[in-house]
Amino acid sequence: VRTAGQVLGAEVLGSVEYGVEVLDCSLIVVLGHEGCGAVRAASESLDGGPVPGGYVGDVVEHVTASVLEARKSGRVQNDELLSVHVSRTVDLLLDRSRLIGRRVDDGQVGVVGMRYRLADGAMDLISARGVPTEVG
Repeated sequence: VRTAGQVLGAEVLGSVEYGVEVLDCSLIVVLGHEGCGAVRAASESLDGGPVPGGYVGDVVEHVTASVLEARKSGRVQNDELLSVHVSRTVDLLLDRSRLIGRRVDDGQVGVVGMRYRLADGAMDLISARGVPTEVG
């Protein structure tokens, strides 16, 4: 299992920071989707199943920490595991990037975590930082 710092590598953080700093993006969306194979594979591997090889295995390892966190709090359904992973990724993004964290604190940037429902194309809000959760 990788440490929290390795979940969002320098290339990902650099790309997102570029969007915020250079392109002046004001909203970052962390998007997961129902039926996520990585979440399912991480859960199955924790139950004794195989960990996929290659870079797919790296993705599964990244998700495993979120699955463990979810299970610790009694959440075991795939949609619950995905929600924890998306929320955790939002938190890690803000924890790891001082630039983005400052912009969120200053009200210049918002970060939302969402789940995309493949069946109907709708999205569910999981977490929001720096943006109102309801629009009047």
